[in-house]
Amino acid sequence: MKKVLISLLIFMMAMSMVNAQQTRYLVFEFFKVESNQTYDFIEHIEFMEKIYKAAINDKKIQGWDFWSLQSGADPSEFQYITITYFGDPVSMMNGLQEDDLVKYGMISYPHMTEKEVLDKLNNASTSMDLAQRSYMQEIASTRDNFQFKRGTLASFDLMKAVEGKFQEYEKAEKEVFMPIHQNRIEKGLMGHWSLLRTALPFGSEAKSTHLTMNIYKDYLQFFNAQEYEDMESTEEQRAAQEKGLKSRDQKWVYLATLENAVR
Repeated sequence: MKKVLISLLIFMMAMSMVNAQQTRYLVFEFFKVESNQTYDFIEHIEFMEKIYKAAINDKKIQGWDFWSLQSGADPSEFQYITITYFGDPVSMMNGLQEDDLVKYGMISYPHMTEKEVLDKLNNASTSMDLAQRSYMQEIASTRDNFQFKRGTLASFDLMKAVEGKFQEYEKAEKEVFMPIHQNRIEKGLMGHWSLLRTALPFGSEAKSTHLTMNIYKDYLQFFNAQEYEDMESTEEQRAAQEKGLKSRDQKWVYLATLENAVR
C-alpha cells in the first residue's frame, strides 16, 4: 500500500511539472509609429529578430511574434503588435533587460561593439511609441499542431468578464466555446485558439480581463470560418453559448497579420 501511495505521489508531481511546463506567459506590446518613421521602425524590428533568436537559444524566452494591425483600432493609437513568450511568470515580469539585449546583440552581430549595439537600441526609441503593454497567462488552448508563419491571420478579442462572473466566464470559454473552436480546427476552418487571462493590470478599472487568440492560416480560412454555421448544435448547447456570452463584455477585436515569428 505504501509503495502504491508513493508511486501515486510521484505521478501527481510529474503531472504537475508537465502542466507547469505547458503554461505559457505572453507579453503583448502595442506600438504606435508615425508614417515618416515606418522605415526606421521596420529596420529596428529586423535588427531585433536575431537578438530574440539568440535569447531563444539561451532559453531566456520561448518565442517572439511581430504582427501588423489590419483593423480594430484607430490608426493613431497603434499599428503594430509584438508578442514575447515566456515559460514562467517571473521571467515574464523581468522581461529582457538592457544588459540581456546588449549581450544577445553582440552574439548576433559579432562585428558590432557593445557601444554600437547599445546606441542602436537607444536610437530605436525615436521611431516608435510603446502605446500599451499587457502581461497575460495562457489558461486554455486547442489541441493542434499549427505552425505560425508569415501571413498567418489572427483575431485578438479583448474581453472583460462581467463583475461577479469571472469564474463563470472562464468556465464558459473552456467548456462551451473551446469545443466549438476545436471542432472548427478539425474541419479545417481554423488553425489555433487560446484563452489568456490578464496578469496585469488588476482591479475593476482594468480595460480587459481576458483575451482570446483566434488564429487562421490565411484570409480564405478566416472568411470560410465566418460563414460556417454549426447545424448540429443542440438547443441545450445554444442556450449554454448564450449564457456564456452574457458573462463577458467584448471590448475590442483586433485583426492582425503575422509579419514574422521567431521560435
